[in-house]
Amino acid sequence: MSPLTIAVLVFLSVLLFSQGLQQLIAGEKETVAVRMERILGNRMYNALARARSKGGNAGTGRRVLELAGRFFTARKITDRVDAQLARADIPLKGEEFLGLVMILSIGGGLFIFAVTGSPVAGSIAAVLGVYLPCFILRLAKTKRLVKFNGQIGDALIIMANSLRSGFSFLQAMDMVRKEMPGPIAKEFGAALQEMNWGTPTEEALLNMVSRVNSEDLELVVTAVLIQRQVGGNLAEVLDKIAFTIRERVRIKREIKTLTAQGRISGLIIGLLPIFLSIAIFLLNHAYMKVLFTSKAGLTMVSCAVLFQVLGLALIKKIIKIPV
Repeated sequence: MSPLTIAVLVFLSVLLFSQGLQQLIAGEKETVAVRMERILGNRMYNALARARSKGGNAGTGRRVLELAGRFFTARKITDRVDAQLARADIPLKGEEFLGLVMILSIGGGLFIFAVTGSPVAGSIAAVLGVYLPCFILRLAKTKRLVKFNGQIGDALIIMANSLRSGFSFLQAMDMVRKEMPGPIAKEFGAALQEMNWGTPTEEALLNMVSRVNSEDLELVVTAVLIQRQVGGNLAEVLDKIAFTIRERVRIKREIKTLTAQGRISGLIIGLLPIFLSIAIFLLNHAYMKVLFTSKAGLTMVSCAVLFQVLGLALIKKIIKIPV
């Protein structure tokens, strides 16, 4: 039997075993589903059904990912990943994302090992299967947060003008949901939906802060909560906060422009040794082999990596200016 066949059989065995284990606890989940239907009513059930129907043929694949994630991970980990996925606005559950990571890592490692026959290549593929989804998640979360912070100033102006026109606070939030693009419109819409389902306004606002994890939004929500307790002109407060946030965004952009040379220098310093080492290795294998086979070569490589990391850390410290 070929190594590829063995790898495929092992992978399928793990998936089938996890699915069988999932079926053993299906009865308890059905009981929970019945209770949720009694509590939430038909409107919530129909909304969830419509959301599932939009997935189409992707439902089976997401089910496999969810089963794999539940089999390999603990509940606390999935809760943390749920929060990160919500902040990145990725339409996956924590169990599905962890299942995807496990499948990419285990399946990719076994496949590369079966094709190349090299345990090192299989290990590298397995590590990349874990790192790449996490890197994409972190990148999406950062990109969405930057976009959200750039929209807060305009949203506060809309809310302040709405309050001056005689609208209530909830109507002002609804104006932001209608007039602004995502992601801020989606988050305000989710907060309004929580309020419509009976969640207190303060709790819904705090939940929005927890989902977004934005310092600017936390400042806004804190000011709103204080105003609701002690009173005052909320429109004027929102105007002042909007001015502060716009100035912070402007200063951050100026700092990013002024530190562009430092960031490019750090990128070049970090990537140049790697690409140069690969090029020399391809051109003259024996020349580079001495660095990894002799004691002096290993010492030189270790010192080079140490000073490289130290240099990158110093550059990052210089160009990172808190505002």
